[in-house]
Amino acid sequence: MVFWIIFPLSLSLVSFTGTWTVYGLAFAYNHVCSLSDWGNNNYCKVNRTIDCCFVPTISSSGINAPENSLFTATINAGSFLFLIFCIFHHAHIMERHACHSMLSKFALVFGVVAALGAFAAGNCNPGYLALLHYLGAALSFLCICFYTVLLTALTGKCVLTGFENILYPFRITSTVIQTIVTICYTILFAQEDYYYVHLSAIFEWMLSFNLELFELSFVVEFWFFSSFMLSNLLSRREEAKPLMMTMS
Repeated sequence: MVFWIIFPLSLSLVSFTGTWTVYGLAFAYNHVCSLSDWGNNNYCKVNRTIDCCFVPTISSSGINAPENSLFTATINAGSFLFLIFCIFHHAHIMERHACHSMLSKFALVFGVVAALGAFAAGNCNPGYLALLHYLGAALSFLCICFYTVLLTALTGKCVLTGFENILYPFRITSTVIQTIVTICYTILFAQEDYYYVHLSAIFEWMLSFNLELFELSFVVEFWFFSSFMLSNLLSRREEAKPLMMTMS
């Protein structure tokens, strides 16, 4: 049904428009430095948080008002839609390829934990609850890597649409990018030099955009989705009963 494609579409569009709008507001109010400025000497440090701009990461874009409210709303909406996305995809696998149910369940667990981590990060302002924010973000990034790997593996094992010969190579590429860039982002984020921290911010935006494209590719699967598949997660279908003949 065409109706179901609204979930991967909404997930990608909400994440994309929300995060970039937050960054635009933060930049307009001089709360974050420009993504194109690699030599900024006015960026905020541990001992300097006034009359400066933060490194333009997705998180730092949502520290100050008025953009912090939109940041929280965007992350909450994205987390909820991602959770629904994970459940629906699992339902599709269970209906069409129950033999791979264990792999799909592992993917579902990583997806749920990633959604919860993102929710925690979005509701813990990094300016005031930095530890909880970054723990939630780290958990989300890590679990998303495993989630993309498992969904790509399921794409190779399960024929859901007939377009797997196109989707599978694309998702392999997207998964490799997600994994490599996550590692690079983690290493660079811990550096002190502005150039490397700024580079980590670029990598974070790359991660976000790559994940949005990955999610958008599932419009094809959701085109073939039906409400009957979702009902299988809520109730077990009755087994076919053998015909019993009574003797009088």
